[in-house]
Amino acid sequence: YYSSCVGVEEHHAVDIDLYHCPNCAILHGPSLMKKRRNWHRHDYTEPDDGSKPVQAGTRTFVKQLRARSFPSADEVILKMHGSQLTQRYLEKHGFDVPIMVPKLDGLGLRLPPPTFSVLDVERYVGGDKVIDVIDVARQADSKMKLHNYIKYFTNPDRPKVLNVISLEFSDTKMSELVEVPDIARKLSWVENYWPDDSVFPKPFVQKYCLMGVQDSYTDFHIDFGGTSVWYHVLWGEKIFYLIKPTDENLALYESWSSSVTQSEVYFGDKVDKCYKCVVKQGHTLFVPTGWIHAVLTSQDCMAFGGNFLHNLNIGMQLRCYEMEKRLKTPDLFKFPFFEAICWFVAKNLLETLKELREDGFQPPSYLVQGVKALLTALKLWMKKELVTEHAFEIPDNIRPGHLIKELSKVIRSVEEENSKLVKTQGILGVSPTSRSSHEAASPHPSRRRVRKLRDHATKTPSNLDILELHTREVLKRLEMSPWEEASINSKLNGRFNKPFQPSSTVPEWRTKDNDLRLLLSNGRIIRRDERRPFTDRSLYTADSEDEDDRTRSKKTAVKVEDQPSGCEGEGNADAQKPLNMFFESVKSELRNGSSEYSDISDSEESEPDCTTQ
Repeated sequence: YYSSCVGVEEHHAVDIDLYHCPNCAILHGPSLMKKRRNWHRHDYTEPDDGSKPVQAGTRTFVKQLRARSFPSADEVILKMHGSQLTQRYLEKHGFDVPIMVPKLDGLGLRLPPPTFSVLDVERYVGGDKVIDVIDVARQADSKMKLHNYIKYFTNPDRPKVLNVISLEFSDTKMSELVEVPDIARKLSWVENYWPDDSVFPKPFVQKYCLMGVQDSYTDFHIDFGGTSVWYHVLWGEKIFYLIKPTDENLALYESWSSSVTQSEVYFGDKVDKCYKCVVKQGHTLFVPTGWIHAVLTSQDCMAFGGNFLHNLNIGMQLRCYEMEKRLKTPDLFKFPFFEAICWFVAKNLLETLKELREDGFQPPSYLVQGVKALLTALKLWMKKELVTEHAFEIPDNIRPGHLIKELSKVIRSVEEENSKLVKTQGILGVSPTSRSSHEAASPHPSRRRVRKLRDHATKTPSNLDILELHTREVLKRLEMSPWEEASINSKLNGRFNKPFQPSSTVPEWRTKDNDLRLLLSNGRIIRRDERRPFTDRSLYTADSEDEDDRTRSKKTAVKVEDQPSGCEGEGNADAQKPLNMFFESVKSELRNGSSEYSDISDSEESEPDCTTQ
């Protein structure tokens, strides 16, 4: 039957021993209810002979839990101001321990005032909305209309302890009243990587309203998909029991979760330490990936919270997801389309890594390790014996085989470069160049049309490289000291008084009237070649200039400025003097300038060893 048809709430149905319909109730009285025989078992009709252990969530269990002593969570959690909790901070220090923020200031978290009540929730969300409700004493789920739950909550005479922890309200008017913390929004995979045109419905897991009466209890769990979670207590109080996600504790947790006696064993007793953390009104708690926790509502409470996947703990997130599959967790309690978002993230992180390599930066280690873990998972999902199971969540616009191949290639290159940098750092004490981490892992990296990036590896210059660099330096100095135009023949069009230009534009000294070549041997000019015919190029790009530089670096000839060949007569004598002075300067510089070679910088012009990464 349907509970709505017979006027019985779903959570009440299990309490009925003999049901009387409204018509029968007139003659035979109300329905007969089951008799309670114990207060410590999920099935309260079991005889209380003392032979069976206490089960989680029951009245006896909660009473014993309140009497227990635990080490304080102050031993492991961080307390900080909201403005200190930034993406840069977490990328530098990691997000491995819970973080408590006592005040809203600086968090970017917007909420209703503390006077906001459960009646206001009904007004904004709608009383007809069907919600999931937990019968705490039985640790069982049931469905109920929000209006009926609010009616229960506001009634001081509550026959049961009912808890609401999964009211996601992103699609309601109440969403306008709540803005999630800045850090959760900036890190969130869904916010950063989920495409607007995806055929999969976008997961909404960022805005939950939690309403619980006193003694509500949620047993130990890891949030779905290994998501991190934020909680803010608007009014009331909650107590968290926190356990570190060590390898040993995770193995114990999986074993405990799959046990038929799970509800009879308090998981906190099976681990080395279980920490108690009290979250008071106005406090915000951030719980990182994989932390095992239980929650007790010590007094009537309303809280807001949300879940988010992120780049800081990709490996642990995947580990939690695989554990859920081994435990055969129902889809209802798993992150929606977890594998689909992993494919979207892999595609975006591939572009991020390529951008970093092209820009000459090393990606942060957490990102490299995370991508490696993600790559391992993607390869596993694409195995022949498993591909049919996972094919449904592969996005249509992604070529999985190609993506895996490209990711593998980039990761291999990054590790090779890191290995070279470690060796270089060990020998020369050179620290690897890195971009600010929040910019490096940006899901929307800026792109430029042309990238000519320098090779950051230490390189010993050859003799020809030294000669080339030194000659350019001499020419540059001459350009900064203009000649008197009156002393130069009118046919001499090359001028040295023009400002130096970057290599990406056409240099003025590369004109058709100054293509004279000098042949040198052991630093001495031995003769001049006749000028080669100059081929004019209307477009002079950075690429073609680099090619010319590489060609010149292989020869022992150097270009210099000169007047056109064939200048004769006394009128040209004065013009020849500056050239002679220039030749003598070149010879003198080449003989005596070797001590300056190591100081020459070619930062304003493309080098022969410039490569595109």
